[in-house]
Amino acid sequence: MNQPDQNKHIEKHFTATALIRDIVIGMSDGLTVPFALAAGLSGSVTGTKIVVIAGLAEIAAGSIAMGLGGYLAARTEQEHYENELERERREIVELPEFEKEEVAEVLREWGLQEDTVKSAVDQISNDPNRWVSFMMKHELGLEEPEPKRARNSSITIGLSYIVGGFIPLFPYMLIHRDAAALMVSVAATLTALFVFGYVKGKFTGSKPLKSATQTMLVGGMAAATAFAIAKIIS
Repeated sequence: MNQPDQNKHIEKHFTATALIRDIVIGMSDGLTVPFALAAGLSGSVTGTKIVVIAGLAEIAAGSIAMGLGGYLAARTEQEHYENELERERREIVELPEFEKEEVAEVLREWGLQEDTVKSAVDQISNDPNRWVSFMMKHELGLEEPEPKRARNSSITIGLSYIVGGFIPLFPYMLIHRDAAALMVSVAATLTALFVFGYVKGKFTGSKPLKSATQTMLVGGMAAATAFAIAKIIS
């Protein structure tokens, strides 16, 4: 009877998907910026209505700006990939020997012997598509972006910003006493930042508690600074 291998090594790797990266970008800014704005206004104006109006305006503008930024970044990535792809396709036709040597250099860096390198180069260069794919991935380090990456990125970042932005603002919509609304907003947002940082740490493979603490401290410091500046100016 075969006994299970108690010492079997199981590798666990995590590669943050584009979706998760976009959520992290949107949520982190959505929690921090409106939180700092609400805290700053609480230190200089009277009345939760003003905080709510300004906060909603900021969330609207911030989500559009962040979403547009995500779209442009993804489009730039796509255009860069397409330009490099076209260049590689042209070079394997116009400069085949030079491109073969570049393939060989990559293989030598992997530790392959010279006779193996020559055979592998011949095999790779026999298929133009495989040749170009090899150059894009192993020489340039480029992976083909998803076709709908730009659209999906803009929507995900924008919506994540809105979700994050409403957490510090919501208490001001329910509570009409300035000090009480501020305290509830601080408690809710710091809790959300901690939870978000913990989840982010889990997904990205870093230490969850460290990530949670750092995320909470950054958001708290931003809000405290905005509140203090507003108090001093007013």
